[in-house]
Amino acid sequence: MKAKQLLGLAISGVLLSGAVFAGQSVTAYTTFDQEDARQTFKLFTAETGIEVNWVRLSTGEAVARMEAEKANPQASIWFGGVGVGHIQAKNKGLTRSYFSPAAVNIPSNFKDKDGFWTGIYAGTLGFISNTKNLKRYNLDAPTSWEDLLDPKYRGHIRMANPGSSGTAYNILGTFIQIYGEDKGFELIGELDKNISLYTRSGSAPLKQAALGEVTVGISYTATAVKMIGEGYPIVVTRPSEGTGYETAAISLIKGGPADEQAAAEALLDWGLGKVAGAFYATRYVSPFVDVPLPEGAVPLSAVNTVVQDDEWSAANKNRLLDKWNDVVGGGVKTVTNKGDLEPGLDKKE
Repeated sequence: MKAKQLLGLAISGVLLSGAVFAGQSVTAYTTFDQEDARQTFKLFTAETGIEVNWVRLSTGEAVARMEAEKANPQASIWFGGVGVGHIQAKNKGLTRSYFSPAAVNIPSNFKDKDGFWTGIYAGTLGFISNTKNLKRYNLDAPTSWEDLLDPKYRGHIRMANPGSSGTAYNILGTFIQIYGEDKGFELIGELDKNISLYTRSGSAPLKQAALGEVTVGISYTATAVKMIGEGYPIVVTRPSEGTGYETAAISLIKGGPADEQAAAEALLDWGLGKVAGAFYATRYVSPFVDVPLPEGAVPLSAVNTVVQDDEWSAANKNRLLDKWNDVVGGGVKTVTNKGDLEPGLDKKE
């Protein structure tokens, strides 16, 4: 029986024996956090016997790495990462079409009609505020995008650089979706006055807020909701005007190592299934497969989201990033504002 047929049985609920692919491996780029990637691929290996050799990259880094290696790709699959990045990779000819049998029930707006990428879960942007710092500086947790422009937050906000982070590019796109391009960039310029530092990674601002290094981080909220349950002094709020969302996706890299292609397709199929979906749900995101959500997790349908045009965002990315660099000076900042906190300040109390 062919590997594809066996995978079809596994997707239908028949346990796939690890002996089928024993000794095989696949090289992956992933935009999951380190621990999430480790646990995801550990589950996959336990079920299939396929070892995953992976490298963690942000969305922007993953696209840049694949483009640099286009003549001789070193990996076979990109697992995770914001959907706009996957659209960009498709448009650059970096990925290949593959219609997974596991993608049948995924809504059409969360997968590529040509089979180049498939969504695995959605998560929404929001504000992660450190409650101790809010009290210390007599601030309220922001509840709108325009709240962030108030001078009282000067030096108290961090977000990532959209040039390296798909999360931050979604923040930029959300401003444009809500306010239009001209007004959106005008407000981005106002927000820049209150930003203490632009990070490389989209998840860094929420982690820094959790540790008390900054008061407010703009990021995806799923990890923050999980961290609240772990005892971190943070609160999650979402903008009243509406917010953007990520569609985390998987793509197969065009021209990847020939001996890894069956294993790469197996990983993609598995990544769309219920075992993987149940794991994503533990990270407080909304998977596209029907699995229970943990307490505290918010389904996408319960959040006021913008009407997001990821195809437009991907097609205009270089132009919008150039404009962002002109408006904020490339996002180069030093941590000098009075409101900024030293790492570990909460631990000194």
